[in-house]
Amino acid sequence: MPTSVLDLAPVVPVVVLDDVADAVPLARALVAGGLPAIEVTLRTPVALDAIRAIAGAVPDAVVGAGTVITPAQVTESVAAGARFLVSPGWTDVLLEAMRASGVPYLPGVSTTSEVVALLERGVREMKFFPAEAAGGTAYLKSLAGPLPQARFCPTGGIGAANAPDYLGLPNVGCVGGTWMIPGDAVAAGDWGRIEGLARAAAGLRRSG
Repeated sequence: MPTSVLDLAPVVPVVVLDDVADAVPLARALVAGGLPAIEVTLRTPVALDAIRAIAGAVPDAVVGAGTVITPAQVTESVAAGARFLVSPGWTDVLLEAMRASGVPYLPGVSTTSEVVALLERGVREMKFFPAEAAGGTAYLKSLAGPLPQARFCPTGGIGAANAPDYLGLPNVGCVGGTWMIPGDAVAAGDWGRIEGLARAAAGLRRSG
């Protein structure tokens, strides 16, 4: 595995699962389409079981936990098999727990001061969230000049149409999104459609 989550693929699928039975076939479809890094958000009661299932049955997937907001969730996620952690924001307590976990992590930021504070703590890779609402590509482009050492995975409001704009920025390593996992395809078990959407997302290239 690369040392950075940002270098696994241009797009990280952000997965919200309501049925643990969907976890393994969904992960297999995403991996087959070329998206090995899969962020399972801790927004549903089955999330940890889904991480556990994917980690056990889909060896080519690099499954991570998203929406991590407490030290307890850090511990539970890693115990379930999460190989990276993503948070929508951060505190010193949460940051220390993620640092101590032994797996890569992306703390969430949406302001310049938060970025500087993380750089001060030795963290150079971050989630930018909510990307579109927080200023989008114009904001990230503005950060690249004074803070070139920070790299981002923008998430929030990103789809197939605007993902290439983000990927063209020098300080963006990858983007997160849900557009390759339509709810109706998951409900219908249409894993072939999801694989096709994943393949298209994996084909997005950084233009800058």
